[in-house]
Amino acid sequence: MKSFFKQVLCASLLSFLAGAAQAEIAVIVNPANGDTLTKDDIASLYLAKTKTFPNGKNAIPLDRPEGSPSRVEFVSKVIDKDEAQMKSYWSRLIFTGKGVPPKVVETDAEIKDMVARNLDSIGFIDAAATDATVKVVAKF
Repeated sequence: MKSFFKQVLCASLLSFLAGAAQAEIAVIVNPANGDTLTKDDIASLYLAKTKTFPNGKNAIPLDRPEGSPSRVEFVSKVIDKDEAQMKSYWSRLIFTGKGVPPKVVETDAEIKDMVARNLDSIGFIDAAATDATVKVVAKF
């Protein structure tokens, strides 16, 4: 019986530590973008349900490669899906001709640079990587 309780305690502790190790994700836009975005606004942009910011200007979402830690966090916390569900979602949209997935960018530095140079871009990076070249509109 003691062994069972040790296993449960260890599993609980590992679960807690894994959650604590997850990085905070910052959703970023160009500093000149005056929009305020909700979680639903961001999810709609990344699910191609809308193609514009609340101000009506074009929005270009930038994504990270499938399986990258920041993408896994973003998809889970913002889109409320897992990687397999996102892949299935985009497969359906592509197959029916109803959408094109966001452009995949390899690193946080590249996303930050692209957002800093383009008024229409929106991306997500590790919150620790943000600086004055971009505007943080949400953290998850």
